[in-house]
Amino acid sequence: MPKQPFADFQLPGTGISHFKFFEHRGHPLVLYFYPKDNTPGCTTEGENFRDLYPQFQKLKCAIFGISRDSVKSHENFKAKMQFPFELLSDADETACRLFGVIKMKNLYGRQVRGIERSTFVFDSSGQLAHEWRGLKVPGHANEVFDFIKTMKSPP
Repeated sequence: MPKQPFADFQLPGTGISHFKFFEHRGHPLVLYFYPKDNTPGCTTEGENFRDLYPQFQKLKCAIFGISRDSVKSHENFKAKMQFPFELLSDADETACRLFGVIKMKNLYGRQVRGIERSTFVFDSSGQLAHEWRGLKVPGHANEVFDFIKTMKSPP
């Protein structure tokens, strides 16, 4: 997949006043979109990134989780699960629209709008290096880590 430049955006988050996309150039960046705080799949996904976080740090890779939940909900979820990375609130779906992750999904037999579990990796210049959409949680964080290991460091 060819690398693509990406538009700047800002989101409020835990532990920070605002995440600003372009402030994260100079190192790899992982943005993972998940449907909802404190749900089984989203908790497991966050735990998997948490458990690999020290290895991501060795590669100077930043990780941020994004959902439509509020910052307060994120703060509680982050504390409960002891996530070492920040969670970003996209209540107005700014980033969700930018990344095209809102989909119609089946929930207990009815159609609802929700976030399609997706992960995006950016290289140190801020260009999209890889994306996963509609992914399954088991093994995903490892797959992202393995991809980051293949990326070339900036000169």
